[in-house]
Amino acid sequence: MGRGVIVPIYLFALIAIAVCAWGFCLRIRIYRLGRPIDRLDRMPRRICMMLKGILSQKKVLRESCAGSLHALFFWGFGLLSIGTLMIMVQADLIDPLFHFRFLEGGFYRLFSLLLDIAGGVAIVMLGGLLVRRFFIKPAGLETVRDDYLIHTLLFAILITGFLVEGARMASTEIGIDPGLARFSPIGLGVGRIFLPLSPDRLSLVHKILWWLHFFLSMGFICALPFTRLRHICTIPANYLLTDLGPKGAIASIDLEDEGISQYGAARVSDLSWKDILDTDACTSCKRCQDQCPAWKTGKPLSPMEVIRQIGETAFGNNVEGLTAKIGEDVIWSCTTCGACQEICPADIEHVNKIIDMRRNLILMEGKFPDNAVRTAFGNLEANANPFGLAHAGRGGWAEGLDISIMAIDADVEVLYFVGCYASFDRRNREVARSFVKICNAAGVRVGILGKEEKCCGEPARKLGNEYLYLMMARQNIEVIKGYGVKRIVTTCPHCLNTLGRDYRELGMDIPVEHHTTFIAGLLSGARLKLEPAPFAFTYHDSCYLGRYMDIIAAPRQVMRQAGGRLNEMAKSGYGSFCCGAGGGRILAEETLGSRINGARVDMARETGSPLLVSNCPFCLTMFEDGIKTGGCERELAVKDLAEIVAERIKAG
Repeated sequence: MGRGVIVPIYLFALIAIAVCAWGFCLRIRIYRLGRPIDRLDRMPRRICMMLKGILSQKKVLRESCAGSLHALFFWGFGLLSIGTLMIMVQADLIDPLFHFRFLEGGFYRLFSLLLDIAGGVAIVMLGGLLVRRFFIKPAGLETVRDDYLIHTLLFAILITGFLVEGARMASTEIGIDPGLARFSPIGLGVGRIFLPLSPDRLSLVHKILWWLHFFLSMGFICALPFTRLRHICTIPANYLLTDLGPKGAIASIDLEDEGISQYGAARVSDLSWKDILDTDACTSCKRCQDQCPAWKTGKPLSPMEVIRQIGETAFGNNVEGLTAKIGEDVIWSCTTCGACQEICPADIEHVNKIIDMRRNLILMEGKFPDNAVRTAFGNLEANANPFGLAHAGRGGWAEGLDISIMAIDADVEVLYFVGCYASFDRRNREVARSFVKICNAAGVRVGILGKEEKCCGEPARKLGNEYLYLMMARQNIEVIKGYGVKRIVTTCPHCLNTLGRDYRELGMDIPVEHHTTFIAGLLSGARLKLEPAPFAFTYHDSCYLGRYMDIIAAPRQVMRQAGGRLNEMAKSGYGSFCCGAGGGRILAEETLGSRINGARVDMARETGSPLLVSNCPFCLTMFEDGIKTGGCERELAVKDLAEIVAERIKAG
């Protein structure tokens, strides 16, 4: 191309960039409708996370088939883009100003080969993505107008790029420097098509193809903010602006602030600006939907649809109520298991949006999922447990055990925060007794609050009742801090997250540990010795221990030390399937679709193991029920990890 075209080229490029910037400015105006939230702290760490996420495509690759296609296309297209910029820098900047060419010799040969391979890979991978989306489309994968436009535009850019290269090589390389031409194998093949043309006609064809390729590329830039292509910019932004706090952390509401007139999210403007940005980062890949236990069991909740509907409300009619748009049944169906966020390649935060909408329903509109929840809330207010049982009997399970009541003797090594289920539920009381037996065998002096302990408030909070949560939390914190407690252990992952993370915001900075890691520490430190007995089992990673607290390996190691042989379920570890009790659903009736606990019990049965090992009182309760209703008592039993260990304590 002649030097005279440089000005119009860069003029058109500036116009395209201006259109792109204008489009994103329009969208940023909508983001700013959301309430403020600080996501600009620890910027060096954020930048590193963003670059790692973009370049590695690690989160995209978690889905093997489509993820591999997308990642390889991204790397191929990215290398082509970088290569084009390098050519531009040499041709229009370094060579004319400094008379220096870095694209020559052996480096240029390697450069040409790499870009040819990258372009070929990009075309093949884009073809694979096209077949998946339009011909063998997985159930639930939606196809919209943007998808046709994007695939057509990308194919046109890649194909015209090779046509331009072929026309250039036919004129300058194939017959003149065949050794160099071999380093562009695809371009060489395309270039042979143009060899019959005369030099003048070849020059004309090259110019036409070049300008066509150029304007297609400029169209790509212009289309970024107006199509799903915007995810090229919004997903890196999401990586940069990700929540660096503890997983599942929820900001408390200052209920005493008289300046607050709205609790929770009734409209888009009640969400944060990051929540609105999330809707632009979503590519509707449906990974979150595929992982959602509510969706899998026939309930109306699709995390993907929730994000899409929030986006439609924000960019369409932002005065429309979120509940009316999304639906109450959808909002109440969530178990807050976090599977959607764990699998999302765009770092979208689904769960807190749903909790914010629940807060509005509970605190502002006085609505509940059902009467069972309404009754449980009343019991929590009156007796500090959801069962309505006498508060004075909270420590009754510990009668006859070597355990200290803090009000009588607070000189203990650890405080055992028992929780409601281990305090009152017959089946879970056995877990509490087993844990105390383990502590006794290890010489750990353990204390409990007894009737001074109250529900940690987690189920109420996850259902949106921040008032009830704060009431429970502040009472517990006052009592615990009053005894000068140095360490807390709990057998409940929900209590673990609440005491160990949420209570910190309220001023309680005391180490809190789950009994699985506590027992693992006793074993590794030789304070506890076992007599292993062989048994086959499958293990359930509870959502609030695995995904939320990253405790995956320790419980399995404890079971192996007890003599266990593990048969993993189809969904385990960070991809575990919820029992159905999280998000306060333990207090509610499950009336929509099929039962989540039944689906999880079926997964356990498929392993052929006779024993399902749990680590959570909610999960244990749900599995006991699922085994009974599923009629598989003879095939499968469920026990807590503490019960297995207690049975194998070495005598003496």
